[in-house]
Amino acid sequence: MSLFADTEAREDFNRARKQAFFQEIAALFGGDRRELLSLQEVRETLRPRGERYQGMRTVPLDKIVGSEGRYQDFNTQFLPRYEHLRKRWQRVDMAHLTDVVLPPIKLYQVGDVYFVRDGNHRVSVARLQGVLSIDAEVIALETEIPMHASMTRENLRKAVIEHEYHQFRLLLQIDSILGDSSFIVSDPGAYDELARHIYGHKYFLNEKDTVEIPLSAAIQSWYNNVYTPLIAIIQRSRLMSRFPGKTPTDLYLWIIRHWHILKEQYGEDFPAEVAASDYAKRYGRGVLHRVLRRVMSYFGFP
Repeated sequence: MSLFADTEAREDFNRARKQAFFQEIAALFGGDRRELLSLQEVRETLRPRGERYQGMRTVPLDKIVGSEGRYQDFNTQFLPRYEHLRKRWQRVDMAHLTDVVLPPIKLYQVGDVYFVRDGNHRVSVARLQGVLSIDAEVIALETEIPMHASMTRENLRKAVIEHEYHQFRLLLQIDSILGDSSFIVSDPGAYDELARHIYGHKYFLNEKDTVEIPLSAAIQSWYNNVYTPLIAIIQRSRLMSRFPGKTPTDLYLWIIRHWHILKEQYGEDFPAEVAASDYAKRYGRGVLHRVLRRVMSYFGFP
């Protein structure tokens, strides 16, 4: 029985690797390069408020979408991507074939999906063998942003940005103060940074006045005297062409950071327009690079 299980486990791994190989080839030509989600990346993006122990559960395998540490070793179907996984994978498969009971796996739950803390190989073997669910010890990460099984890194990033934009507008009542003004960003955390700019501007104004300045007045002052003039410099200098795919608010935030560094080096009077130009020269893409990217995009390269 042991010899038979050993042979079958070896064949199962070969079958799993073959399926993973053809799926990667199909993804390469189909443009769908989805990978398992990294729990660390999700943590950094969502910034959970805390953890809650959920105890033992039976979890559907198709809701396990990522891993804490082995997300690069398996594809989205939890098929093994590398030969070095063979030894441990086959041991787990032999246990399955010989009805050896293995301990429950350990998972983190985020919204409606799960990430493997311990038990990646057991998940992989179970999925290949057609098992639909698995026993797991679960810890839930508390977050306001929902996650679902089909969510990619890009979907998650957009959901976080949208949530942060809603919170930014709600907290500062931007719509009632600035009307239709919109602040579109490309990165999570940017709205928190914008809010810090506004509160910092309010603090600066209050230092010059004995009467507390209302937040609404500080927002209007920041928009008129800080944000809008720098956006005008960006547009007048045509800097956006050097940062394809980004927004004026993205560039505003980056230039402000760069400007602060230059002011520390050269003094508080360092011109904003020079800071913007210097940032674009240092970090922007030139004409040749942009043409090359367009050619690569035309032929289907990322």
